[in-house]
Order: sequence, then C-alpha cells, then structure tokens
Amino acid sequence: MSFRPDKLLTQAGINFSQYSSDQIRSLFHERLTEGMHGLCFSLYAEGQQPGATISESQVMRRMKIIQPHTNWIRSFSCIDGNEHIPKVAKDLKLKTLVGAWIGEDRELNEQEVDGLISLARDGHVDIAAVGNEVLYRGDLPEEELLHYINRVKDALPGIPVGYVDAYYEFAQRPKIAEACDIILANCYPFWEGCHIDYSLLYMKQMYHQALQAGNGKEVIITETGWPSAGGSLGSAHPSFDNAMKYFIDVQQWSQNEEVGTFYFSSFDESWKSESEGEVGANWGLWNCREELKY
Repeated sequence: MSFRPDKLLTQAGINFSQYSSDQIRSLFHERLTEGMHGLCFSLYAEGQQPGATISESQVMRRMKIIQPHTNWIRSFSCIDGNEHIPKVAKDLKLKTLVGAWIGEDRELNEQEVDGLISLARDGHVDIAAVGNEVLYRGDLPEEELLHYINRVKDALPGIPVGYVDAYYEFAQRPKIAEACDIILANCYPFWEGCHIDYSLLYMKQMYHQALQAGNGKEVIITETGWPSAGGSLGSAHPSFDNAMKYFIDVQQWSQNEEVGTFYFSSFDESWKSESEGEVGANWGLWNCREELKY
C-alpha cells in the first residue's frame, strides 16, 4: 500500500475502519521511515530509574537507534547522565530541546539550572525548557518558577527559552505564557479519556488553546502519544493498533501544518509503572529491549 497522506487525512484523521492490522502497520512503517520532527528521549534501560547515573555509551547506543527517524531530540534533565543527551545528539547532527527538571528540591533545581546554562553556552542547546509540568504537579509557586525562567533567559540571550506544561496551564497562567519566548505544550487525548477515533481532532483543539494563550508566540507540542498496552481510561483504550493509528495521524498533521511536535516516547520504560500503572510502561515506539514494537 502506498502512503498517500493527501488522500487519507481528514479533519479527524484517517478513517481506519476499513484497514486491517497489517495495513495499519504498513502505514506506520512508511510514516516512521519518512521521519518526524521530534522525539522524546527515553534514557532509562530495564532496571534503571531516575537517580541512576547513566553512561554516555548507553545514551549513544539508544540515540543511534532513533537517529534515522527524527530531526530533534527532547531531554528532561541536565544531571545524572542526562547531560550526555544533548551532547550526543549534536554529535549525530540532531537538534535539541533541552530541559532542566524543576521540582520541590531547591538544591537539585540549582544543579539543573546551572547544567542547562552550561550546556547551552557550550553550544548543545537549540531550545531551553525550564521545568516540566511543575505547576500541574504543584511543586512550586508560580512566582518561584518565573524566577527560574527569567534567570535562564537572562543567562542565554539568543536561545529561545520556554516552560513545558499541560496545554491548558498557559491560559490559566498568563504570566508564565508572557515570560516564555516559546510555548511548550503537552497534549494527551489519551489522559483525558478520548476515543481514538476523535483523538487527532481533540489534540488539535488542545494545540489551538495553547496557541491562543501564547498571543502569537510559536507553540511546540512537547509531548503527545498513545500507549500500546495497559488499562483503559474512559473511552481511551491502549492497543498496538490504536498506538499506530495515533502516531500516523499526528505525524501527518504535524508535517502538513508545520507544527513542531515531539512524540512521546522513544523507548518503553518499566519504572513508570510505579506511578502510572501498566499503561505508564508502554508509551515507546521501541520496547525496553530497544526493538521496534510494531
């Protein structure tokens, strides 16, 4: 089957009702081969979790697997081996959205911010993200987060600086939206219980809500994806077919509309099941053995 996005994609995505699993898989592989704007980098191999120190060789091994399929890499932290991610990505000619993980631990926050600034000054950062879902989790007051954002902006003139959170947070936090050079929005129809048949339409609504909150600033979708296994949430059902359908729709829309989109995620990571249940460990395009799942 030849992949003809101009014939297949509608406002609500491709009508997959007449497609077999094998045909969906064929479309998935064609879309993956064409490549994507960006991919969230999953750092931790089986048996590892945040806090483990990761070697540069592990980062290189995983990066080489995904390099042919993406133009950008997104990282989430600047310590404990995460600092290798933008360096390796640059060695492999990829662009980088580099995040400093900001949370309740102020001492770690200082290490993260200093690490982000250092990586950027060394030429490893194309976009800097100060924090990921800090306000969604309730880790810090808004004013304290603004301090970190402005500190990085002052330190890195010429590099776009933003903050990552759920798409609706920017409408609710106009000071945050104003402080950001670029709006970095996480958009997950799955986590809001959306049926796969309407998931692209819903994701586009999320994007436009963030766009409106940004008052003309560019919006990048920093996370979106669909799990291949685990428990359902409302009308959202994990499965191999649904994960492939969502990937195909999102990648084609992102290309057609020229919207920067980072797919979540590159590899399955078992440690996430501790906080999210079985579904949390099944968001990768590659499994925990670093094999393409579909």
